[in-house]
Amino acid sequence: MVFDLYGSEDCLEVNNFYRKLFAEMPDLLFQFIIDRDNKYSFPLVSKSADAIFELTASDFTNDIKLIIYDRIFAQDKELFFTSLVKARKEIKPWEIEFRAVLPKKGLRWFKVSSKTELAADGGVAFFGHISDITDLKEKEENLRISEERFQFALEASTAGIWDWDMVTNRVFYSSLSLKILELESTDIFDDPERWDKIVHPDDLPKYYSDIKDHFENKIPYYENYHRVMTSSGNYKWILDRGKVIKRDENGKPLRVIGTHTDVSSQKEKELDLIKTMKLYSDQNSRLLNFSHIVSHNLNTQAGNIKSILDFIDADVNKQTVDEMLEHLRTVSNDLNETISNLTQIVKTQSNINIIVVPLRLSEYIEKTIFTIRGHDRQKNVSIVNNVPKYVSINFNPAYLESVLLNFTTNAIKYAHPDRDPVIIFDFAIEPDGFKSLKITDNGLGIDLNVYGDLLFGMYKTFHKHREARGIGLYITRNQIEAMKGSISVESEVGVGTSFKIVFNDI
Repeated sequence: MVFDLYGSEDCLEVNNFYRKLFAEMPDLLFQFIIDRDNKYSFPLVSKSADAIFELTASDFTNDIKLIIYDRIFAQDKELFFTSLVKARKEIKPWEIEFRAVLPKKGLRWFKVSSKTELAADGGVAFFGHISDITDLKEKEENLRISEERFQFALEASTAGIWDWDMVTNRVFYSSLSLKILELESTDIFDDPERWDKIVHPDDLPKYYSDIKDHFENKIPYYENYHRVMTSSGNYKWILDRGKVIKRDENGKPLRVIGTHTDVSSQKEKELDLIKTMKLYSDQNSRLLNFSHIVSHNLNTQAGNIKSILDFIDADVNKQTVDEMLEHLRTVSNDLNETISNLTQIVKTQSNINIIVVPLRLSEYIEKTIFTIRGHDRQKNVSIVNNVPKYVSINFNPAYLESVLLNFTTNAIKYAHPDRDPVIIFDFAIEPDGFKSLKITDNGLGIDLNVYGDLLFGMYKTFHKHREARGIGLYITRNQIEAMKGSISVESEVGVGTSFKIVFNDI
């Protein structure tokens, strides 16, 4: 049976209902009237007044306003009475939150919610309740502090935050994550597929593999280094970490959270370090090779000289002196050439104060073309300079002249006997932004499967040419690497060779 409060005519039954209802309600229920003479009366005050506001029902007389005024927190007094006057004047609901200092409980937060009515005699009646909201306010304050701490942590952190709801397939990216990508709004970047599209293609397989391993619980969390393309079209290295925090009953991931950290600077230093270590490793290998060559060549020449002198000493009649002296001069000339070559290599490898200046690459190629005119008049040499005139590189002038001249003369020296030599110079920008120069010829070519590891070695020759010494490419590579550049080669026997120099210049 449903009790119809308004339909009941039994006054006692209604009063009993109100009594029970008021007894169960924790709030202070009230009705008070302000008459035309500004006097207060309280027809109704629930017994919870003592528990809520530490006042008994008998305390609620016209003077109660003085007691209440004394208990209201000083900073809230004006707000409290201003809102009451406003509600009375405009006959609008009275709603306010305020603080009061109670004799026993101390500082407490309260909320007044009241309906306002105009009485026939000109007075104003308020019907409502007062709630103790101290606990709620403490929770709100703790939440606010927690949110401020979290926001501060986000702003102070070097890592961006992302939160992937896999049910809706939406991702939240923090401001720092967007800053890494040079974006300003999540409106255009809020699903995981968009992130996948900006990951560098070379990094995608490992990126997907690491995520898959974590989703399948093979690893406790996901961690991956990869490059992402920013809105400016440049790539940045980031460290991407993530962890599944919610799965369904079958273990399927439902929600993943993680961080993005811009590690471009660190990664560039690592790559530079790897490159430097490789250069040092190559330098050590060349040094070891150099020491072996010096030992072998000088010992050989010294042995030849000793043998010739022994022959002269053994020839009592001195009949072979002239012949032996001729041999001695030949050996001496070879020794001088060896020492000259080795001295040049030592100077290249030991020079730490190499002057580096901006150089117009095309001008130096033209200078090389002019220099080699008449190098071999028996060949009709064609040289094509495709390098734009505006291109500039930072290099040592003497080294650049030497490098270009060496490659050009080698292309002529090892030209194919059945065709005129053609040498082409092409400029390009590598994927990582570094400038490069390719020198292509249509000469004899080199079998890289056989000679690839020996190509830049000292005294290594691959064609039977009377002028071949095996020292030019060795010195050339040393000069390029002294400028922190690199050199690579492509070649096919009978077709030709392409050398590519990648300069340490962006």
